[in-house]
Amino acid sequence: MAIERLGNLQFEAPLLSIEEKIEILKQKGFLSESKEIRKLNERLRDLEERIYENLSPWEEVQLARHPDRPTLMQYINLIFDDFCELHGDRLYGDDPAVVGGIASMGEKRLMIVGHEKGRNTKDRLRHNFGMASPEGFRKSLRLMKIAEKFALPVLSFVDTPGAYPGVGAEERGQPGAIAMNLKEVFNIRTPIVVVIIGEGGSGGALALGIGDRVMMMKHSIYSVISPEGCAAILWKDKKKAIEAASALRLTSKDCLELNVVDIVIDEMHGAAHRDPEGNSREIRKLITEQFDHLESIPLDILLKERVKKFASIGEFNGEQ
Repeated sequence: MAIERLGNLQFEAPLLSIEEKIEILKQKGFLSESKEIRKLNERLRDLEERIYENLSPWEEVQLARHPDRPTLMQYINLIFDDFCELHGDRLYGDDPAVVGGIASMGEKRLMIVGHEKGRNTKDRLRHNFGMASPEGFRKSLRLMKIAEKFALPVLSFVDTPGAYPGVGAEERGQPGAIAMNLKEVFNIRTPIVVVIIGEGGSGGALALGIGDRVMMMKHSIYSVISPEGCAAILWKDKKKAIEAASALRLTSKDCLELNVVDIVIDEMHGAAHRDPEGNSREIRKLITEQFDHLESIPLDILLKERVKKFASIGEFNGEQ
């Protein structure tokens, strides 16, 4: 029996082969505790570690875009006890590419905003593959200001190839909407934690990526431009995307080294799509820890540190 998944990457093929063998044994009546299945599970865990610890930048890009990778709505359902979605920017309309609302996690209530890509073809079309229009960015800012008003911490999930580049979005003020988020979020007087769960592409990601703590899933990516876009500009050839992925330094390891993110979240069983429940538990634990710490800091100091954090990213080298 083949393991059913939306997409299988070439380097994952050995894992799927072992999983199929385990499934066949279970269908034949072997128990999970049997010697045969235990040995296969040991091989599987060892192979997961070897495969996912030695990926090239381009393979990391493929994994960040994996069609089975958990989306925002999946994480909301797995991490939080309840969720009330809020709609609209109060200026033009509602953008399904950005989802937001009030959620509870135990006794803690918080505001969630984030990109939603969708799980199947119909969903992806409805959510525009997570590519937000101006109303999506304006909605996210509106919800953050509501969070500020009611003293709710903000949790932002980033997962987008970039802002929607369509004519309509440009006509409705796409650059201005992104710029407004970048300006205003630095002044939102409530703790903000950002989690990059898949793709973090260009200004569309950064508009939801300002916070006091920025965390990044191990196999997510974060970059000023997609590898394909970079290749098209620098080499006039999208086929150079593999080289561009290396040059952009977009992996979680690179981003941590460059102080673009604060924390890299390990992915259970090698990759998020292989254990969504386990990864959700890890995210819940980390965001709880971060909010507990951030909420102990006076707001005036928190805002100063937020500005300082982003102002200190990057180095300038050159002869005087």
